[in-house]
Amino acid sequence: MNLSPTPDGEEASGEALGPWYELGRLYSLAGEDARRATMGGFVATFVTGASVLLSAPLFGTGWAGPFAAAVPVAAGLLFGGGLFGWRRWRFFGRRDALRRALAARGEDAGRPTARSLHAYYDVQLLLLRCEYEYVLRGRPGGRTGRRAARSARLLERTFGFTPEDRFECGPLNVRPDTPQMRALRGRWEGRLAARRALGEGPPPTLGLRQDLAHRVFPREMTVPVELATRRAYLSISLRIFRKRYGKSRIALPEGVRRRAERDLEEYRALVGR
Repeated sequence: MNLSPTPDGEEASGEALGPWYELGRLYSLAGEDARRATMGGFVATFVTGASVLLSAPLFGTGWAGPFAAAVPVAAGLLFGGGLFGWRRWRFFGRRDALRRALAARGEDAGRPTARSLHAYYDVQLLLLRCEYEYVLRGRPGGRTGRRAARSARLLERTFGFTPEDRFECGPLNVRPDTPQMRALRGRWEGRLAARRALGEGPPPTLGLRQDLAHRVFPREMTVPVELATRRAYLSISLRIFRKRYGKSRIALPEGVRRRAERDLEEYRALVGR
């Protein structure tokens, strides 16, 4: 992992990074709450419906009256809603505890980039920058376009991205843990520091909604997380490459061709095909 110096000139310690990674992991798990609650509701609906049908030959359906068909649906809604509420209640309790832990270390839990990008691994910054380029290139008009514009502004103000960065997605011209990536990291941190010095205000406050959309909170790069992150940014890169160049490879510059082949080879290795 490439760590940039913190404002006092020392590298961020594991003690300071731990709560950030716990918070990022918490947001990742919270993103699964709705899916798990929905699955639990379907299971409850199926089990209750089967029980009603199996009880009919023995007890009839008079015990449920005219609402026999609605009993499984009600059971599913109650179970799924209760499960979702319970998981959210646990999430808020754990989130508040981590916010207090970060505040005790002088960090703003809603603004992970308020001081620097020290908590972010190169691979996550690379994914975020790819997402930024993707929303910039794919903005149509109407409501979808306004949503994409808001996403672009959020990433610009949070991470210091601009369209003028020496960064190209599709195929990638910047790799993790390289001098080019370190230069980009320094450029983004310098831009954030300049905004603070000019009094433009802190980065926007981030929460669960923003993390569900863009995974903006720091993640610890365990092997599975890093592999998933690499798959994600390579997928964006290849998508932009196909949109930009189509199926023709005749007019490709040699450097672009080599990078495209490298990206495709890595992507195939990661997805196993």
